[in-house]
Amino acid sequence: MAQEQLSFPFQGGKAVMTQFFKDSLIISPGIIQKKATGTAVFKFTANEKGAISKIIIYYADDALLAAPIIGALKKSNYKWIIPDHEKTHDFIIPFTISFNRPAIEDGKLRKTVYENYINRKPIISTDQVPLDEATLLPGVVVSYDILQ
Repeated sequence: MAQEQLSFPFQGGKAVMTQFFKDSLIISPGIIQKKATGTAVFKFTANEKGAISKIIIYYADDALLAAPIIGALKKSNYKWIIPDHEKTHDFIIPFTISFNRPAIEDGKLRKTVYENYINRKPIISTDQVPLDEATLLPGVVVSYDILQ
């Protein structure tokens, strides 16, 4: 049986989705101050109107990264397109957040990054995670500027 050909599940396509999240994901002052970086993987459910009904964190390198991603996902309400024959559909989306490397690095920056690394609070799954009929979306990479 051939795989069903689906249109991209975000209104406007992949490039629009990527730009939407880059514009909508607001990096908090706490993330900037701690120079926090990492990856977070979320699952969310959308209904036939594109509304998001639940958001689940599958993994995050640091809990600090979760809140702005949840905020951006909530802003994407009603932008999702699910297959015609379904009432709801699950999507899995990875995010990677990092800072733009400054032109001049110094020991203070290295120390701050290291301190954040050893003090971060990861969110991990402690048991198996059934994925059912979820669609894995392309990763979103967001970089932020740090003040020196």
